[in-house]
Order: sequence, then C-alpha cells, then structure tokens
Amino acid sequence: MIRALNLLVVVPSITAAGVAAAASAPAQPPPPNPGPCTFTLSAPQVVQVDGVSKVTATITPTGCIPPWQPRQSVACIHVDGQGQCMQSIEKAVAQVYFEPYTPGATYVATGRGCGGIYPYEPDPNCALLGPVSATL
Repeated sequence: MIRALNLLVVVPSITAAGVAAAASAPAQPPPPNPGPCTFTLSAPQVVQVDGVSKVTATITPTGCIPPWQPRQSVACIHVDGQGQCMQSIEKAVAQVYFEPYTPGATYVATGRGCGGIYPYEPDPNCALLGPVSATL
C-alpha cells in the first residue's frame, strides 16, 4: 500500500517536470532516457593481477534521481565467443576480470545497471550499457 502511494506521488511530479521542461525547450529531439539511475561502463583494459595479465572492465553507479538508489550492477567482458560477468550490489563497483589475455584480440565490455526505490526490490529498473570494444 505504501509502495503504491509513493509511486503515485513520484510519477506525477516527474511527469509535471517533464511537461514544464518540454514547454520551455526549443524543438529538438529529446535526449535518450537513461532511467532513474546512471552508470558508467569502462573500456576493457589490461591489468596485472598477481603477476598475471588479465582484461578488466567496470561499471560504476554515478547517480540516481531521488528516491531511487543503485541496486545492482553487472559488468561483462566477451572475446571470441567466450565471456565472463561479475555483479555487485547497491553502490559498489562491479569489476570483471577475463583471462587468459590474448594480445591483439578485440575485447567487448557490456553490462547493466539497475536502480530501485526499495531494498530487495524484485523488479528493478535496469539500463543496458555498452558495448565498448578495445583491441588490446
């Protein structure tokens, strides 16, 4: 009951803000809607971990429209049909490591960032990130 009431309060205020902004803005296509939370996906890069070369990428939560909060991030790296993913929860950075590192291969980083209003939400609002590729 409280959850539904909060959504009834949040949605009209967001809609009203969007209508006000649209009325005062010049005729241009709207920017893509990133969702209530934003996340940054890093490009794949080679790092040394205990003397072993690995490829890594990260997803970092960068902000949310209140009352939204980051709930989950998933970072993935793919190369030649193989992949590895790693997830984090809440505001933690998701970092994935892929090995073995193959010099000259093209690595692709992808992922998703999810936000929600309530902890342990069963259906968070997620944004897909990437792909970002790099030949390393």
